[in-house]
Amino acid sequence: MNTRSPRAGSRRDAVTFPLVAFVGVVLVSLNLRTAVTSLSPLLGVIDAEIGLGAAGMGLLGMIPTLMFAVWGVLTPMVLRRVGLELLTVLAMIAAAVGQVIRALAHDPWLMGAGSLVALAGMGIGNVVAPPLVKKYFPRHVAAVSMAYITGLQLGTVVPALVAVPVEEAAGWRVSIGWWAVLAVVATVPWVVEILRPGTPTDAPRPAAGTPTDAPRPAAGTPTAAAPARRIRPWRSPVGVALALFFGTNSLCTYAFFTWLPAVAESIGMTRAEGGLALAVYSAIGLVAALAVPYIAGRFEDPYAVVVVSVVSYLGAFAGLLWAPDLAPWLWICLLGVGPSTFPLCLTLINLRTRTQAGSAALSGFSQGVGYTAACLGPIVFGMLLDGPGLASGLAFLTVVLLLMLIVSRTACRPNMLEDTLR
Repeated sequence: MNTRSPRAGSRRDAVTFPLVAFVGVVLVSLNLRTAVTSLSPLLGVIDAEIGLGAAGMGLLGMIPTLMFAVWGVLTPMVLRRVGLELLTVLAMIAAAVGQVIRALAHDPWLMGAGSLVALAGMGIGNVVAPPLVKKYFPRHVAAVSMAYITGLQLGTVVPALVAVPVEEAAGWRVSIGWWAVLAVVATVPWVVEILRPGTPTDAPRPAAGTPTDAPRPAAGTPTAAAPARRIRPWRSPVGVALALFFGTNSLCTYAFFTWLPAVAESIGMTRAEGGLALAVYSAIGLVAALAVPYIAGRFEDPYAVVVVSVVSYLGAFAGLLWAPDLAPWLWICLLGVGPSTFPLCLTLINLRTRTQAGSAALSGFSQGVGYTAACLGPIVFGMLLDGPGLASGLAFLTVVLLLMLIVSRTACRPNMLEDTLR
């Protein structure tokens, strides 16, 4: 005799399927930077075999931020026609296919084409991750954001660390191509969600403990994703502020991602120490990924995170300019604390929106603006570093940081995007 009540079944579903979604979110986050950091340490080896040239390597370095910016703008438009879960699956398939194309490339053009496809998938993944968190975990946004941002940081650091050892053991094609397997694995939880009977993939999920026998929307009925076409984040001070916050943060972060080894060498470090400095700069982001979403979820106004980040940056700038020999690794660590605003920006996308549609619209807009600015960071800072010198480059970034202090004040206040649309 079956004595299980319907309520017990609904509780089991409420636990089981969000767990599948949680695994899916984490797996997606692990894939969002693998095509970037698995390639950079091997550019010299790849160039020697297929002849990329200096121009080709420079273009490959620009593709990530370019595709992140382009797909930051385009993804919300695509999302109106394709369900969130299906678009996530397509993004991970593109990431996998692009990385396989790169691994099989025998000329620079095919390498570039593979990079465009892979980074398009990852650019879409950047945008869909926050609304996935908003949809499946509306009551645990900060905690799940912490998990997926930590996954994103691990997906940034680990490929860079293992790229050379794998290349030495199996060749550069395996080293950059085997990450496609992880992208394929990331599709599995979302295929499960799509195929699960009785749950429209674009409808909001019921909170745990609520009745699950409410009438389902009929085919063709607008779902929760439909209002996305009516949400224009640039008409809200919250949307504009968060986009500028993301942009100023990304500009500084990617300037150092590109030029930190050169900066380290300019203050007397060796080439090997310059590479290690970049690894330290990236690894400190793991600590921020764990702490900042928790802080953002606990405090209504997490502006203190911005202040600490800016003060850390400015302290590092002062040390690099006026006391480079005194404690160079302290200055590098302070630089690493600076990008703590990145997980804050990602977490605020959900904390400053009321709906999945708002989250998707704000995610696309803020990341589109943010990664466009990120394209400028390495170019402008590099020109100043190569011309007038380090002091001019750091002065430029100081102006950017002061602008970030101003615009982030509005982004951090507890106002909702949907409530402030004009």
